[in-house]
Amino acid sequence: MRDLFITLNILASFPVILMRPYIGITMWCWLSYMNPHRLTWGFAYYLPFALAVALLTMIGTVLSKEPKRLPVNGISILVVMIAFWVSLTTLFAIMPDYAAEKWDRTIKILAMTFMTMVLVTNRERLQALIWIIVLSLGYYGVKGGIFAIVTAGNYRVWGPQNSFIADNNQLAFSLLVVLPLIRYLQVTTENIWVRRALGCSLLLTGLAVFASYSRGAFLAATVVALMLLLKARRKFLISLGLVVVLAVGASFAPQQWVERMSTIERYDEDGSASGRFDAWKFGYEVAKANPIFGGGFLVQFDHELFMEYVPEAYKPRAFHSIYFEVLGEHGFIGFTLFGMLGLTAAYYCRWIRVRTKYRPELKWAHELSNMMFLSFVAYGVGGAFLNMAFYDLLYHLLTIIMVAKILVQQNLNETLQAKMRPPLTSGAPVPLPAYQTRNDFLVSNR
Repeated sequence: MRDLFITLNILASFPVILMRPYIGITMWCWLSYMNPHRLTWGFAYYLPFALAVALLTMIGTVLSKEPKRLPVNGISILVVMIAFWVSLTTLFAIMPDYAAEKWDRTIKILAMTFMTMVLVTNRERLQALIWIIVLSLGYYGVKGGIFAIVTAGNYRVWGPQNSFIADNNQLAFSLLVVLPLIRYLQVTTENIWVRRALGCSLLLTGLAVFASYSRGAFLAATVVALMLLLKARRKFLISLGLVVVLAVGASFAPQQWVERMSTIERYDEDGSASGRFDAWKFGYEVAKANPIFGGGFLVQFDHELFMEYVPEAYKPRAFHSIYFEVLGEHGFIGFTLFGMLGLTAAYYCRWIRVRTKYRPELKWAHELSNMMFLSFVAYGVGGAFLNMAFYDLLYHLLTIIMVAKILVQQNLNETLQAKMRPPLTSGAPVPLPAYQTRNDFLVSNR
């Protein structure tokens, strides 16, 4: 029955996607993040819904009469360059069959990222994109939080099987990254009941992150909490609240959770940590041996090569780090492009924050830039321990901050033109304002 319900709902969206291709973007996000078909047990489990939605979205975009143009800016150019570079490194991959398989999945993600950049052209669509991401991943946050309360945190929270967030670490990482977006929706939503619901989902999702028993997520959550404290106006009250939450949490935390988190300071005794160090060393050695193209996708599964570069390793391991993943697979050029993406996103956040600080009509963008920066920090810190360099969520976050910057720029340009336009009067001509440049206008109107 569940298979039939989900299948009929997805099929019903197909004609709508053809008429309004932007709906295809929201459907793609729903299928990618919530994975509703993975919550079934019958015929719908393996049906290629995401592929069908992607193809219909592309067809609908071609048939649509609305303007279709890929924005040209730092983020879009870098994503194009990364798509080209990973395609090139796949041609020179050490394990071509494995590399081709991951390339196919990656290039689909990047293709839909470009479609999102083309179709998200206004604030309403941007807001809808944020909502669908929050609702899709927030479902597992709320569900996991309730599960943690019912079981007193004695069992780990997992994601849906055969998905990007199946593992407890991957789920915790995704939930932590989306937490700032939940907060953004809470502070920008006028409906009090929606705000209260989002507040409850914040608490439950945060609880689900800790109940996942993910040490990487715990470290990332600590960094994000400290940065949030530095940015907060009421530092004393927030500090007091954090102390109370930590004290209460420590008193009720299961012993097995405390023991697992305590292994962070004893990483030299932990087999999992030593395996990560072996994988990181392998990534660096592969990049040194192949500085331009790296080893290609999934090079770490070449058993002989892994043991050649890291002979002291017990067995080959996945990179468990977005940084060593990109470095080992795509060389120093790929690593540089990936790093530039993060720096550009941070710059966009600051650009928006500075130019919207004193503009009430752009308060939403100011709040979004603050929360997006925290999401990128969570991705950067948590990703140091996971293979999530080519996860949809990162590229949707980049698209969100890129579109927000474009919308802010448009607003500033419109305001500038309105200020510099002389009023229509029947008397003597009114002189133009003494704004020589756009920067003079921005400074005088802060």
